[in-house]
Amino acid sequence: MSAVLDHPHHAGHAHDHDDHHHAPTGWRRWVFATNHKDIGTLYLLFAFTMLMIGGVLALLIRAELFQPGLQVVNPELFNQLTTMHGLIMVFGAIMPAFVGFANWMIPLQIGAGDMAFARMNNFSFWLMIPAAAMLVGSFFMPGGAPAAGWTLYAPLTLQMGPSMDAGIFAMHILGASSIMGSINIIVTILNMRAPGMTLMKMPLFCWTWLITAYLLIAVMPVLAGAITMTLTDRHFGTTFFNPAGGGDPVMYQHIFWFFGHPEVYIMILPAFGIVSAIVPAFARKKLFGYASMVYATASIAILSFIVWAHHMYATGMPVTGQLFFMYATMLISVPTGVKIFNWLATMWRGSMTFEAPMLWAVGFIFVFTMGGFTGLILSMAPIDIQLQDTYYVVAHFHYVLVAGSLFAMFAGVYYWLPKWTGVMYSEFRGKLHFWWSMIAFNITFFPMHFLGLAGMPRRYADYPMQFADFNAIASVGALGFGLAQVYFFLYIVLPAMRGKGEKAPQKPWEAAEGLEWEVPSPAPFHTFETPPKLDATATKIVG
Repeated sequence: MSAVLDHPHHAGHAHDHDDHHHAPTGWRRWVFATNHKDIGTLYLLFAFTMLMIGGVLALLIRAELFQPGLQVVNPELFNQLTTMHGLIMVFGAIMPAFVGFANWMIPLQIGAGDMAFARMNNFSFWLMIPAAAMLVGSFFMPGGAPAAGWTLYAPLTLQMGPSMDAGIFAMHILGASSIMGSINIIVTILNMRAPGMTLMKMPLFCWTWLITAYLLIAVMPVLAGAITMTLTDRHFGTTFFNPAGGGDPVMYQHIFWFFGHPEVYIMILPAFGIVSAIVPAFARKKLFGYASMVYATASIAILSFIVWAHHMYATGMPVTGQLFFMYATMLISVPTGVKIFNWLATMWRGSMTFEAPMLWAVGFIFVFTMGGFTGLILSMAPIDIQLQDTYYVVAHFHYVLVAGSLFAMFAGVYYWLPKWTGVMYSEFRGKLHFWWSMIAFNITFFPMHFLGLAGMPRRYADYPMQFADFNAIASVGALGFGLAQVYFFLYIVLPAMRGKGEKAPQKPWEAAEGLEWEVPSPAPFHTFETPPKLDATATKIVG
């Protein structure tokens, strides 16, 4: 089955997770890791740590907004919290977590022995540690952390203290890490598929990541350019974004959002791949419209480059420009809708069961669709000008990024955890985590739509009395949501990492398809030492 089983002296203990001839032990195993599974684990643990740090900042924000008046933090620290919460969650939690999934699953799904560039893989992970330390450590620098909003708009960034430079340096390092990870993923998928695994037979998770990797390579240098110009404006007398020297702060917005809009698709496309693996497995049917899903993913990626200025309707854009970006933004909802309908068509008349992975996947589809509709509303320039920079926008993008990216990741963790650790999680605990998170999430972010429609601006530490009730509800929900993730770590992740729980079968989900279910649980340290021979569907190993 796997190369490990071909040797008689391994046959008995292929499930021991480490092939003793190769697996290093102790701290060296992790510091010098070149195995895609170990690096995937490191990414996922790093991302979860950053999720917790970013979550603590979010809870401080919500504690301040629990009542009108200034309670917990001063307005300067409040702005630092909103900025750092955004940067840490986007660049420290969501993106690294998806890279962790890619490291773990792509070689297993395409029948490759490992990632193409194993040492570069190690380097791209370890780059994130100093970058994260610099980002989080900026709170302790003179004047505190950057406080210009996660978008780092000029002219505020030109007026910040020294922590801004640390932030810029950290973003550069994280960008370099992303680009290296993307090159690795592209080369692995294009060159290391097992014989018989054509591109159009790959699991959709591999497709979504292939497209995401191209997006990352295209836009991370654009972000690097924008923040480098900010740096030279701050220290070297250039005036890219300073009107006094003939520059223009709105130019920063154009450059930033040319990165920023593809970036939001970088954070959701791998989630689509995870959901596209889970829905067919628990509906016990083939995924409806595989090819259309691939084309829809590619369409979303291409269109993401021509919609950036819908973030900028309020900057005094000419009406022609507003119309172009309005129609382009509406257009991008079409391939997204195709995906939603394909998942629904896959579930239609399937024999569905609702184990934890399927609950998270269905929850994702439901709440992500709500986030999509609020985005469609924001695409319309006249409405957006009213709602720009209000809590409506905050509600919208948290529906897309928390209920989108994060919920899909939880679905993926529950789906693949038996393969990663070799033990089954507790179904009751998984379902408890789902319902607790789902209810708390909606209590937190649903009221924000009404706050925004009523005119409450975002990034303010204080607000008038009429917004008090919904803010109090949101703050209580946020605390509940945060505690749910602590529960997830203590009662799902830790027991699995310690190997506590009933032993997972090779294929815990009867209708799941893909090469990852063809190897023992837990997946051996070295999976495919020789490329597996695949059947015509490229989902099973023959011989």
